[in-house]
Amino acid sequence: MTEKAAPDDTLPSRFSDLWRLDVHFADIPWRPFAEGVDIFPLRQERDGAVKAALLRNAPGAMVEMHRHQGYEYLLVLSGQESDENGDYDAGTLVINPPGSSHQVRSHGGNIVLAIWEKPVVFLSQR
Repeated sequence: MTEKAAPDDTLPSRFSDLWRLDVHFADIPWRPFAEGVDIFPLRQERDGAVKAALLRNAPGAMVEMHRHQGYEYLLVLSGQESDENGDYDAGTLVINPPGSSHQVRSHGGNIVLAIWEKPVVFLSQR
């Protein structure tokens, strides 16, 4: 599915067949992010800040309220994502502008591709 994600921007990265992630589940080195949420960083800065990632939400999982310091681009690859502004089915691209806040949840589970211009700020203690 992918080359090893690296913080070196000189290396090309290719991620194929994202619409069929179920085929690649065993190959993805998911790691815990929050209760019921796993992350696979695709692009990470040298300081450790994740700029792009796949997020896998178990049914009923929630990512606590957070504020965006820069743009967030979120592509729902499978399942459905919800926040205060609505429900987003697979194939939906959501663009959250700087200064926006939301709490994300998935009732039935999902996988999303998230790209962050700048790190988010969690508004409650983690």
